[in-house]
Amino acid sequence: MTTVVAGAGMYVPAARRLIPGALAARRLTCGLARRDAAVRARLSARKVFLYEEGLLAATPAEVERLAKAVSCRPDELIDIVPGQETLADLRFLIGLTLARTSKLLEASHAGQDLRVSAGALSALECGESMAGRDWAEPVMTGRLLPALAKIYRVPTRVVLDAWMRTRPEDPVPALESGERRGPSRAAVEAWASLNERQRVYLGEIMRDDRMTETEMWMRRLQRLPVPPAAEWRQLPLALKAASSEPGHTRLQERLRRRGVHDPGAGPTLHALARRGLVIVTEDVIDHPDAGEIVRVAVKITRRGRAAARAGLDEAVEVDHEPHLLSEWLWGVLVRVASAEPEGLPEDRLAGRSLFFLGVGYRNAAGGPPSRGLIEAVPVLAPGGTHVMEFRWQLTDLGRRHVVEFADTYRQRYPRVDCPGLERLIV
Repeated sequence: MTTVVAGAGMYVPAARRLIPGALAARRLTCGLARRDAAVRARLSARKVFLYEEGLLAATPAEVERLAKAVSCRPDELIDIVPGQETLADLRFLIGLTLARTSKLLEASHAGQDLRVSAGALSALECGESMAGRDWAEPVMTGRLLPALAKIYRVPTRVVLDAWMRTRPEDPVPALESGERRGPSRAAVEAWASLNERQRVYLGEIMRDDRMTETEMWMRRLQRLPVPPAAEWRQLPLALKAASSEPGHTRLQERLRRRGVHDPGAGPTLHALARRGLVIVTEDVIDHPDAGEIVRVAVKITRRGRAAARAGLDEAVEVDHEPHLLSEWLWGVLVRVASAEPEGLPEDRLAGRSLFFLGVGYRNAAGGPPSRGLIEAVPVLAPGGTHVMEFRWQLTDLGRRHVVEFADTYRQRYPRVDCPGLERLIV
């Protein structure tokens, strides 16, 4: 990046060289001649040639236009590793200039209070000291993060991570802490519309969903394979067979204990489904005793979960802490942290956690990048002749994340054992 702060708020816009060959490869995949791509991107064919060869740096707006011309994301053309983004990278990937970004921030209260200008943003991205007392206040800078996240079209946690990479010596911006509130009016009305039998069904479906979620968490903790949530949230309700061999499902047993499981189950489920509280599906499975049978599954919807919480008088937790990891991911991070300084053997960590925590990973095509809290580090043989193995270690950001938020995690996830973290928190 070539951003330079020059006094009195003067700045030079950032520019990046494209990965050699990346633009040409995308252009050929789209069946475009260089001149055609140039027309689409509103650039000269000569410029496109220089970009393709990595001989000329492009501005954020030019990269965005080039990416649209060859139907790809900007990060596919420039060498920004997922999990290592800085504040300047996030702005660059959305194709915004410093001036345009500061103009957009004027619409936010935080941007107005901090008097964000193009020069201030340039200094922020360069890690320079910021003029004004408010910039030293974590609460004030914390209010700026959601505004930047909205502009950059990424989760707030991605902006916080980029901030901590860009300004490692600064206090961590303070985001709003979690709070609890009562159920929404719609949830209360949905619960009130149900009869007693329907309420029992919905409550037991939610409890079985929670039990299944805990089982999946335990499987992750034991490093066992876990199916996608779209699969395990389909809770088996009934097995249709002529004989009694299949027995009852766990959810049926729950309903039997409540005295409501009988031939009237179908109308009750369909009543809940019509209200959008559950989704009922059927498929065919191979049962070891009964052969091929029809399985009825039920999945509670977000609306159904809210209605059940309202009826069971459970407060709703509002997540105002997007910078924190889930219990599962915190458990993975603890395992890596506990293995410091040697690191965790590469084969001891696999599965979906890498797409959320590992440098170089991305959760989905076009989705948010990994947090970049861990990375695979090579272990060289004596004399440095070759790489013997790779080990997972904390990145600088990962180490600071543990130090900053360990106490919060201990209170939030008491089930996660945190051995060996004390040596990191000094």
